[in-house]
Parts: sequence; structure tokens; C-alpha cells
Amino acid sequence: MTNRIGFRPVAEKLTAVGASFLFVVLYVLLDWASYVSPLLDLNVTPWNPAPALGLLFIVRHGYGSIYALFASLVASEILVRHIPGGLSVTLWLGCVLSFGYLAIAFCLKRYFPEGGLFNDRKSLLLWTSIIVFGSLANSLLFISQLLITDMLPRSEWGDAVMRFWIGDSVGIFVTMPLFWWLQSEQHRRVFFDAIFRGETAAYSVLTVLVLWIAFVPGATANFRYFYMLFLPLVWAASRQGLAGAIFCVSTLQIGMVIGGLAQDSADISLFELQMRAFLLALIGFLIGLAVDEHRRLTSELRHSLRLAAASEMAGALAHELNQPLTALVAYGSACEQLLARGTTDQQFRDVIRKIIGEAGRAAGIVARLRDFFRTGTTQLELISLPELITSVADSFRDQAAAARVVFSVGEIPSITLSADRLQIEVVLRNLLANAFDAVIETKSGEKIISLKVLVDEGSRVTIEISDNGPGLPPSLEKQVFEAFSSTKSNGLGLGLAISRAIVETHGGTLTADLDGHGIFWLTLPIEARKGLRGKNYE
Repeated sequence: MTNRIGFRPVAEKLTAVGASFLFVVLYVLLDWASYVSPLLDLNVTPWNPAPALGLLFIVRHGYGSIYALFASLVASEILVRHIPGGLSVTLWLGCVLSFGYLAIAFCLKRYFPEGGLFNDRKSLLLWTSIIVFGSLANSLLFISQLLITDMLPRSEWGDAVMRFWIGDSVGIFVTMPLFWWLQSEQHRRVFFDAIFRGETAAYSVLTVLVLWIAFVPGATANFRYFYMLFLPLVWAASRQGLAGAIFCVSTLQIGMVIGGLAQDSADISLFELQMRAFLLALIGFLIGLAVDEHRRLTSELRHSLRLAAASEMAGALAHELNQPLTALVAYGSACEQLLARGTTDQQFRDVIRKIIGEAGRAAGIVARLRDFFRTGTTQLELISLPELITSVADSFRDQAAAARVVFSVGEIPSITLSADRLQIEVVLRNLLANAFDAVIETKSGEKIISLKVLVDEGSRVTIEISDNGPGLPPSLEKQVFEAFSSTKSNGLGLGLAISRAIVETHGGTLTADLDGHGIFWLTLPIEARKGLRGKNYE
């Protein structure tokens, strides 16, 4: 046990050392790959994505990671820029940059504790402000140290500040979201699932095409075709959300840097390209976040509707379970009597078989509700319309008597429907419950609710539920089937929205006329019918 306890801290230290070493290697390689158009062979370039890796490393592993960042900065000066100011100056500048990046990482951890990255449009603006103003402060601090150490002429101060600021801020802004998504296993799966699609290949080809148009024919037209770069970006962000936006922005960034270096034109500088890349990235991230937010809200709304529908189905479930549970009690009592009489094994087996059958029936009802709750599944079965309506209507008889409501049910033709019994019961119970709520508000006069069945000349049946309640004003009548639209103080406004969705799933319609009264028409296809066509059953 002692050996195990002592071994664990050593293993953790070795893992931390290995992660730090890998970080230093990756940082130096990224710095070497992005070391383009340097100012006086200094660490002042218009594109500097390596700090994004450093910020993410500190955010993930804590402030103690500043030593690994310092080692990375010094190693880059030695291996990439060959110590332009000497070892002592290199060490000092490494300390200055390390604490500058540490301050930015501190702000990211404070305002984005879940990982240092934005997750909606509002947080994107705050994240952008931290990156932009943090990079500006770091640029002023670092360039001032270059002046103090006589590594930079005073005449180059303004250009150096601008280059370093743009290089850092654009490099971090464009590449940190990519690194952040790649370091998380959950987001990495989403990211790769998005990019390894045929659609991604299509807009990648479009990206290459518009880059060629922007830099080749565009070079002879003063680079006026840069607006075309928005085409693949809008495509990727609107179809794949933030994951597509990040991938397309990274591709455009690399292509624009390569295109700018290849052109080497006096009409546009790498600084101008980076500013355009920043705007492209900002717009792409905004679109991607909006798409992801819309999908998330849609999913949450669908889940809320399913929860509400499951709640609405609880009444139908209780009614459906009543029969098998009653039968189970009866069969259980029969078993006790058979045991008391010392009956034969065969009689006992018959009762046990019936108990198993009723228990299976109850389990099936619960399973159907669970499936609807989880996936919205509709289980069609042949149901008798008279049996269905009688069952639902009977459950309102006591309420009608207590509220002194005249509740009449017309003649019901012998018709068979192909439908999900539980779900259609939910619709009928909802419509009748609304009718009772409406007539109860009637202050004087007789309170009347009627249910009629009409069969058309085709293969559809219409169930009409009407009441003499006050109805709704025309302005609200159009919103009655919209989700979260309710005239009740304690209502969520989901019942009629769910009811219409259920009816439409069955291939039917649910309409209403609420001007001064309340009439709902529930129309469903008929599986098999008997009786006279076109007859109004009242």
C-alpha cells in the first residue's frame, strides 16, 4: 500500500513533465511555421498563432504552467530567431511576454471558468474584448522593452506595436477556438463528425476557389473580390454551426496568409489581410453560435413539448391501467380463494396465466408512454370509435354533474380508426377539459357542452366538440394552437399545440372557431366504417 501511495505522485509529476515537454515542442513548431514577414528579425509578425496554444495550456493546467510557456518563448527565440538580442535580453523578454500572456489567461479563466472559450454570442463579445485589449496591452509592454534594450529604432515603434498587436490578437482569435475544440474529447468528436462529411469537402473546394479568385484575378482588380470569401464561411457556419465556422475560418486564415505572401503586392499588405481575416472570423463565429443556439433551443423546446405531452397522457394512462390493475386484484383474490378451497393445479394455472396476461398488458401501456416520452413514437392500432368516445366521455360525467353542465354525446357510428389510442384520448380529454373550463366562466344561463360525430363522403370522420362559453377575441383566436399561448393564469399553453401535433401525426386536422363560443373539429382518417355515408350523427 505504501509503495502505491508513493508511486502515484511520481506518476502524476512524470505525466505533467511529459505534457509540458510536448507543449514546448508544439509551441516552437507552430511559431516556426508562422514566422512570416518579421520586423527586423524580431518576434514581431502580422500572424502569431502560437500564443493561442500557450493561453489554452495555462487555462487548462493552471498558472503553474507559466514555466512551460516561458521555456517555449525562450526556445523559440533560440531555435527560430537565433537570439537576436543575446541570452540575457532573451530571458528578460521571455519573462515579460510570459506574464503578459498570464494576465490574459487570468481574465479568460475568471470570466470563462468552464474552459476559457465563449459559448454564445454575448460571451463571444466579452471574449473578443479580452483578446483584443489584452493583446494591445501586451504589445505596448513588449515593444517598449525592445526600445529599452535598443533592439528596435524609435521610428519603428508605431509599426511594431501595430504588427505585434494584430499578429497576436488575430492569431489567438482565429486559432484558439480550433485548439480548444481539439483538446476536448467531446468537442473533438463533434468537430471531426462535422468536417468528415461530403458537404465539408464541397465548401472546402469552394474555399480554395474563392481564395484563387481573390488573389489571382483579384490582384489585377485591386483585390476587390474579397467579399467572395464570405460564401464558404456562411455555408459552413449556417449548416454546421460553430464547428463548421471554426474549420472554415482556419482554412481561410491559412489560405490568406499564403496568398498574401505569394502576391507580395503593394496594393494590399499582410496587415490588411489579417484585419479582413479577423472580421471574417468574427462574422463566422457569430453565425455559427446563432445556428448552434437555435438548434439547442429547438431541441429544448421539443423536449419540453414531449414532457408536457407525457404529462397530458398521464390521464389516459391512468384510465388505461385501471382495467388491467382491477383485473389483477380480482385474479389475486381468486387465487386466495382457490388456495383456501384446495383447488386443482389446472384451475390455479389458468388464473396465474390470466394474471401474467394482465400484467403484460399493463407493462405494454407503460412502455408505450415511455417510448413516446423518449422518442415521440406513435403506435397505431385498430380502435373502436364508439368505445373510445364513450370511455373518454364517461370520465367527465361526474364533473358535468358537479358543475351543472349539460353534457350531451350524440349517436356514435360504428367506425374503426387506425390510431394510437393513448394519444387520441389525450386530444379528446384536452378538448373536453378546455370546454368545461370555458363554460364554467359563464356567469348566467345554461352551460352546454356537446360532442357530435360526422362522417363525410370520403374516408374521414370528424368529431365536433362545442360549448357555449365566451370564446376568444379574433386577435387571440389565431394564436390558440401556438405553443406557450394560453389565456389561463395557470396554463403553459401547450395542450392545444400538442393536440394539433398528435392529430397531424395521425394524418388528420384540428381546427377551431372560437368567435363568441367554442367549437373544435377533430378530423381523422377512417380505417373501416359501417353505417350511412354523409349522415350527421347527433
